[in-house]
Amino acid sequence: MFTGIVAAVGTIEALEQLADGLRVTVHAGSLDLSDVQIGDSIAIQGACMTAVAINGPRFVVEVSRESLNLTVGLDRPGEVNLEKALRLADRLGGHLVSGHVDGLGQVVHFAPVGESWRLDIQVPPLLSKYFAYKGSATVNGTSLTVNSVVDSAQGAVISINLIPHTISVTTLRHLRTGDRVNLEVDLIARYVERMLAGVHLPG
Repeated sequence: MFTGIVAAVGTIEALEQLADGLRVTVHAGSLDLSDVQIGDSIAIQGACMTAVAINGPRFVVEVSRESLNLTVGLDRPGEVNLEKALRLADRLGGHLVSGHVDGLGQVVHFAPVGESWRLDIQVPPLLSKYFAYKGSATVNGTSLTVNSVVDSAQGAVISINLIPHTISVTTLRHLRTGDRVNLEVDLIARYVERMLAGVHLPG
């Protein structure tokens, strides 16, 4: 589990082709790896990955073809948002995040508004029902609050306000119109949907 509070911006430095995926070397930047062991989880751009090697400020993960097909930002060199797994004693500054990317959104607007930035994302139809006004959303591993939702036949467009701090400490500052982003819906919304569906077990 994670919180969606990005702890550091790291850099994917090297990619090695595997039989069915990639071996990815990440420089952790300012992220402290002193308490990270092989087998621990680290969220990279919102996708939960397992550290298979640690060497000083660098760690290595192996990304399956399935994960590569369902995410963006893990298959090329560049900056990435990083967060170590949540401990029970940690503060929950964002919201509960599983690190399982539910789908890809597309940036349709990203521009400054006063001191902040407005980010509009087209959400695919299958995910649009999970986003609500003032609800939580995870975009590239960053916990954000939805300011508005506009539904359409193409799904929904969610609007998010990014404060200067968020822009300065995450990779969201690099977004451009047309870019795809990793989306994870709120866990609470997922469970509420199942309960309201009235699922009954046999017997």
